[in-house]
Amino acid sequence: MKWKAAIFLMIMLVITPVTTLATHHTSSIEKLDQISDEALQLVKSSRYEEAKKLLEYFSDQFLLYTMENHSFSIDETRIVTLAHNEAVEAMSNGTMNHEERINRVTKFRLAIDAITSSNQPLWTGMEGPIMSVFAEVKEAALKGENESFHSQLNSFLSLYEMIYPSMKLNAPVQTVQKIDARIQFIDEYRPQILSDQTSQIELEALEQDLRDLFDQTSEDEADPSLWWVIITTGSIIIVTLSYVGWKKYKGEKEKEREKKRM
Repeated sequence: MKWKAAIFLMIMLVITPVTTLATHHTSSIEKLDQISDEALQLVKSSRYEEAKKLLEYFSDQFLLYTMENHSFSIDETRIVTLAHNEAVEAMSNGTMNHEERINRVTKFRLAIDAITSSNQPLWTGMEGPIMSVFAEVKEAALKGENESFHSQLNSFLSLYEMIYPSMKLNAPVQTVQKIDARIQFIDEYRPQILSDQTSQIELEALEQDLRDLFDQTSEDEADPSLWWVIITTGSIIIVTLSYVGWKKYKGEKEKEREKKRM
């Protein structure tokens, strides 16, 4: 019986440190994710100073985690750092409106989830809003509705920018580059897209590329406990997209009028 007890003790001595390390690793990852979510909730409530302090605290914890675990690649660290810097800047910019602050911190929140979640990443839950807005872009182009096309395209670009860091973290490089190239073409040659049916084929191609993207990254079901985050974030985006897109369009038209006066 003594030898059985000795073997059991040896097994426990070997397993316990590993288990403790795994628990510490998991809790540290979850802590980073939790901080990013809490920061987003503070921004939604317009508590910008508190959100800024929490984002600065995140920076310290992220640095500590990466030094201890070395589990993030250089690209992952760079992408997260850029998204984090944008979020902090949004909290310090007194001229930035509430909707844009939410967008910046949402971008950061989704990026953190993309590298910490073991389930389906939250950004894939944005498929509905993205495809819905893009359908409006395509419809406006096909009908030749100039003002609506520019407004809806700006809305789509705002939403695309929000999930872009997360895409780069989770999707194949070739897929992201392909979508990027199509979006840049459509944005740069807006008048041509509106007037040329051949160029409008790019809209169809981009729509299919976007569907392929979400299909590739949505094979597993998301954790049910995370769906409230997807729904909440998606609702905010849907409400603010039209406002942001319209404001950007009006700003561009005003700049054009000022140039003509000069």
